[in-house]
Amino acid sequence: MARAAFRVSHLSKTYPRQTQPATDDLSFEIREGEIFGLLGDNGAGKTTLVRQMMNLVRPDRGTIELFGRDVAADPGFVNMTVGYMPQHSSALNRLTVGEALYFTAHLRGLRRRAAAAERDRLLELLRLGTVRNRTSTQLSGGQRRLLQLGVAMAGRPPVLILDEPTNELDPANKKYVWDVVRDLNGRDGTTVVLITHDAIEAEKVIERVGIMREGRFLALGRPADLKRSVSPHKHVVLSFTPGNPPTLPAGMTPWRRTEDTWWLRVDHHEVPELLAKLDFTTVTDIRLHSATLEDLYLHYVA
Repeated sequence: MARAAFRVSHLSKTYPRQTQPATDDLSFEIREGEIFGLLGDNGAGKTTLVRQMMNLVRPDRGTIELFGRDVAADPGFVNMTVGYMPQHSSALNRLTVGEALYFTAHLRGLRRRAAAAERDRLLELLRLGTVRNRTSTQLSGGQRRLLQLGVAMAGRPPVLILDEPTNELDPANKKYVWDVVRDLNGRDGTTVVLITHDAIEAEKVIERVGIMREGRFLALGRPADLKRSVSPHKHVVLSFTPGNPPTLPAGMTPWRRTEDTWWLRVDHHEVPELLAKLDFTTVTDIRLHSATLEDLYLHYVA
């Protein structure tokens, strides 16, 4: 089994003048080389948790270890080991895109020539070459997010923490960012912690998930295992010739109907019986899928 990248033990934090803890006795591990997702609504405690993991916020109680080293006792190790992409940052505003990438790589230990090569690699990878001489304040929102991702990646740190990395990106760039993250994880074994409130997006990349509310985990584990535990059904969408609905097995009824489409929830063992019963001369389309991560998320937070 892979060693723990992060080991969090009994972590609690309550901000001044607040009664509800932002993190409430959290204990969990993130394994080296995995993509771990943190899901939850705004205010669930996700950002506070990762800021504690980055040693930017001190907990009231509990400990956090990064590859076995206490982050509070060794903040320099955290900065060299983890690339952090926050939701918002003004730290880069006075630097050009090229300067931000170069200096970050240099500060992470690369010599000048290697840092320049890393800058050029990231400019090409994240399609920022045409804006390399612009400052952060001169970029569009999407370009700024790509720059922040590049700064997190500069110097190839073994761990990335990405807080809402696809905010403000158009659909094409969102897909490209997920491809980049998957490639980093698959090629370099980079450990990725992904913070988001978008379950549909997260399902594309994560291997394990923690669903948070009010500073606690409501669920923690592999999405497939969690989905089976809350929804033993298959979701079926049947489309048919208008006015000519299919005949279903006894006891099976749609939960939603339109003139040409029915939606059903079917136990796994009932699927063969359903397929055998259908007349495919009138059924124009059938879609069958398990519960999604969004279904799981809504089950816990709704």
